[in-house]
Amino acid sequence: MRTVVQRVGNASVSVPAENYEASVGPGLLVLAAFEDGDDARDLDWTARKISALRIFDDEAGVMNLSVRDVGGDVLCVSQFTLYASTVKGNRPSYVRAAGPEISRPLYEQFCRALEDYLGKSVKKGIFGADMKVSLLNDGPVTIIIDSKIKE
Repeated sequence: MRTVVQRVGNASVSVPAENYEASVGPGLLVLAAFEDGDDARDLDWTARKISALRIFDDEAGVMNLSVRDVGGDVLCVSQFTLYASTVKGNRPSYVRAAGPEISRPLYEQFCRALEDYLGKSVKKGIFGADMKVSLLNDGPVTIIIDSKIKE
């Protein structure tokens, strides 16, 4: 499992074709991708890590607080392109990304795990839809988390 976590002043996702929009105020935008072989351990480890990441400023201006500590919101969007391989040619290959039959349930489970660790609901995109994502990156702070690498 691979995620890109961005600290945001605000973020939103819309699906014009479905008249859908979800947005959050200060907090995190999480882009999430899955590969074959990902399981509940990957989801749990990543959700726990994201909910506890100390990337928000404390009263001294030091990144020492988590999204949970500051009561921030989380918007989670599925994004299989995080597994793009650009080794060969100029057209990315997505063969490492799990297909929708595997990714969709993992995405839903991951969002529930995030909610459990945060103690609040997580806003979501629509899996597989053509989404438009907007954000005001705060910092900017952008962190890549991969459950297989764990660095």
